[in-house]
Amino acid sequence: MTTAEGVAGAHRRALLALGGAALLAPRLADAQTDPLPSWRSGPRKQALLDFVGAVTREGAADFVRPADRIAVFDNDGTLWVEQPAYTQVFFVLDRVRELAPRHPEWQQDPVFRAAVAGDMAGVAAAGVPGLLKLAGAAQAGNSPEEFQRIAASWFGAARDHRWRRPFTELTYQPMLEVLAFLRARGFTTFIVTGGGVEFVRAISAATYGVPPHQVVGSTFALKAEDQGGRIVLMREPHVDFIDDGPGKPVGIARQIGARPIIAFGNSDGDYEMLRYTTEGSGRRLAMIVRHDDAEREFAYDRESHVGRLARALDEAPARGWQVISMREDWSRVFP
Repeated sequence: MTTAEGVAGAHRRALLALGGAALLAPRLADAQTDPLPSWRSGPRKQALLDFVGAVTREGAADFVRPADRIAVFDNDGTLWVEQPAYTQVFFVLDRVRELAPRHPEWQQDPVFRAAVAGDMAGVAAAGVPGLLKLAGAAQAGNSPEEFQRIAASWFGAARDHRWRRPFTELTYQPMLEVLAFLRARGFTTFIVTGGGVEFVRAISAATYGVPPHQVVGSTFALKAEDQGGRIVLMREPHVDFIDDGPGKPVGIARQIGARPIIAFGNSDGDYEMLRYTTEGSGRRLAMIVRHDDAEREFAYDRESHVGRLARALDEAPARGWQVISMREDWSRVFP
């Protein structure tokens, strides 16, 4: 090995160690003839390549000007792992345990008691209302900027239990390539997530190359306060918008202001977003990531309590939606 090769290798390893795999993706993609090297040749890959070629070829019948090339991506289960629970659930539980010593009154509430004890069955028994109660207690009482710093710090230390890797390394390499490929072809890429918008914004730029203002998500109520002569926004302990299911087209309209021409999802929570995208005029594309690879990731769809995929899967053929098989269409899963 030459000295130059050694230095180059050390530099690349350092970038990866800092979680820079997503930032390397655009350069890696551009350096190869195939912009989607982690996708196996087949109808799904070809459908994506054909669509992008058709809408970006100036003078073609399906040409779309760059300003209208809007691509939207769900996050959990589409861009990164969502099993056995959403990443933000792990954050909330860790945060509740961290704050518990300041709140002895939580021991009188069954759902808080379960969360502090690490009793996932007890937390699950409280259902969505219980989880929202925990989420409010764990994530409110701070400004959006302060919360993003808290979330970023957690991401820096937390590890997934199965792979023992940072959650930000459990992104899907094929989807990182899609993000880079679309941006290289003049698309603007947005994340449209059911997760908390500030939680995802804390890592969206470093992990996906998506700036915070291009993340649409569920939001806590905000209140403007005068603190020491400065206006500060404070997060209140209740959710004021859920960006999931029928909320996704609403979130897109409110924040993006244009109907996407391509959308990626993985569950019935993305059903309305996929319809909203493909029911517009002109050429459109919707793709669903199906988790059918228990060996390299997970296998689940209809019966799953997280990322359930049934209605969207059933209607995909009639609506012309492409169903991506993680097992068959991706030659690798993680960076």
